[in-house]
Amino acid sequence: MIKHLRLGVNIDHVATIRNARGGHHPDPVRAAIMAANAGADGITAHLREDRRHISDHDIKRLANEVALPLNLEMAATPEMLEIALCHTPNACCIVPEKREEVTTEGGLDVIKFRDHLVPYVEALREKGIRVSLFIDPEAAQVKAAAAIGADIIELHTGRYCDNAGKKRGLELDALKAAAALGAGLGLEIHAGHGLGFETVTEVAAIPEVVELNIGHFLIGEAIYGGLEASIRRMRALMAAGRRATQNIKTA
Repeated sequence: MIKHLRLGVNIDHVATIRNARGGHHPDPVRAAIMAANAGADGITAHLREDRRHISDHDIKRLANEVALPLNLEMAATPEMLEIALCHTPNACCIVPEKREEVTTEGGLDVIKFRDHLVPYVEALREKGIRVSLFIDPEAAQVKAAAAIGADIIELHTGRYCDNAGKKRGLELDALKAAAALGAGLGLEIHAGHGLGFETVTEVAAIPEVVELNIGHFLIGEAIYGGLEASIRRMRALMAAGRRATQNIKTA
């Protein structure tokens, strides 16, 4: 039996639009509730050092007002650890963060920053918070994530989404290999970054992947057809990918 593929909806860019003008509209918490109604399995929000989109107040409200599990994306800093330990989300996904970047540009270098990351992983897990590391689909990074005690890896799908043809195929192969390796090491496998209607199905078909986190694309599509409709279409495409996996297993 193929596991249900969960969808985590990242609502960061609802807050981006709100902050462009100030005030309270559009409300990311309202968007999270709409996502739940449309079939999302979780809500993801990235609290950045510069608070460019999600705010501390948003995190507090998401933790208190939304029934779905909250996945807090965060850099490994003392400030973010304190916030995470205060709100105890279902999971924390540790990501690399540079103030000058528009969005997260690549995976976390777990090998290079091992000694820095270990205390954060331990502190979060001691509080009962599941720890995810956002990494590129590389065997050495997968092994390093398992070695420092992460519960989850989220495979960075940006290179897969940004390429086409043979190069995209090679990136898909890398995702498949990393997912299989991680699952074999006892890690839960998530994936995300840049996924849209045209790219989600093949990633959804990777059997070891149990959750996709998608945000910017869904918020953009909501302009044209509404957030709930966009999420429902994404769920249908994810289900199509999962059925393809089932067909391969039973062939």
